[in-house]
Amino acid sequence: MFLLNDNALHGQPLDPVDAETLGVDGADAVEHFLSHRDNHLITPLHALPTLAAELGVGSIHVKDEGFRLGLGSFKALGGAYAVFHLVLEEASRRLGRPVGMTDLNQPEVRAVAATMTMACATDGNHGRSVAQGAQLVGARAAIFVHAGVSEERIAAIARYGAEMIRVDGNYDDSIRDAARVAGEKGWTVVSDTSWPGYERIPGLVMQGYTAIVREALGQLRLPPTHVFVQAGVGGIAAAIAGHLAILFGENRPVFVVVEPARAACILGAAQAGHPVKIAHGEATVMAMLECYEASPVAWRVLARVADAFMTVDEDEAISVMRRLARPHGDDAAIVAGESGGVGLAGLIRAITYNRAELGLGGSSRVLVVNTEGATDPSRYIDLVGMSPADVLAGPAFVGAVP
Repeated sequence: MFLLNDNALHGQPLDPVDAETLGVDGADAVEHFLSHRDNHLITPLHALPTLAAELGVGSIHVKDEGFRLGLGSFKALGGAYAVFHLVLEEASRRLGRPVGMTDLNQPEVRAVAATMTMACATDGNHGRSVAQGAQLVGARAAIFVHAGVSEERIAAIARYGAEMIRVDGNYDDSIRDAARVAGEKGWTVVSDTSWPGYERIPGLVMQGYTAIVREALGQLRLPPTHVFVQAGVGGIAAAIAGHLAILFGENRPVFVVVEPARAACILGAAQAGHPVKIAHGEATVMAMLECYEASPVAWRVLARVADAFMTVDEDEAISVMRRLARPHGDDAAIVAGESGGVGLAGLIRAITYNRAELGLGGSSRVLVVNTEGATDPSRYIDLVGMSPADVLAGPAFVGAVP
């Protein structure tokens, strides 16, 4: 399905709170946070010149979040950033003085962190980020996982010392359980989705994602004309689209949100004009995007600055995983998890069906984001037929754009 954004808010300025969250000062704060992370490296930007020629566009670049902070996913930026921010705020309040990143290892700050428990629901990647952030600052983490989260992803979260709490049902059920239990126990919910009365922390999570687009713009010779980004509840799409709108105004790139056909909650919001809970049918292979209700904060941004919404099918997502693992010509080899290549799958589909509507042509410069590497290696091998290590060790792995 494909839908141009015809909402009344489309093209309007961002809400002031969102403009503040996703603006230059917010991105500066994230950059400062990352400068204090021991394992921070700017993630690669790969070129796909052969695929670009096949599709008839000027260029395709892939921002590869599979290398982000040792977690293999863009989510490493959001949850941990929010955790650090919340601990610093609480320590400043209790100690009666400003506390910054350089103070995190002070005994009195660690003592404050030790009294805090960070809770969240997750499909896998967000929970790892929250758990890692909590471990680094000396806080506790309680991570709620639903029935669809694989054992491999659960084990990856538990390695950071988190208490794992299993929930019957789907992701939305785990969100409700996490909020209820956290309220009863006095824990801090660090969610990547929002609800009425709970917006600030999801905003911080989104703010963390602005690092992706800031880095990409620094790596590109020219800014993109088109950006395709996948969405679960909408956080990463909103963060990137919002930051681009602030930077470029009327000259911003055409922005397209891509979702699984089986879990298209952002498209559902676009059709209704507000977030709605969509029907839950058969599970999608795009596990990190299996969400059935858009985050209101993310939708508030996307209603204004997303230009189109579209879905891709199961076979399209898997086909892109395989294409990236076995690239043609001069294209880079990229390890993309089940949800990682969905933005690129959207571009490929749009070239066939929506080229004119989106203004895609020989001068188009397209940016997509590989949102995750092989965060479930066994599943990756099942779908792609080779291991992540074999992909990256092969002759087709030509490295990153400097």
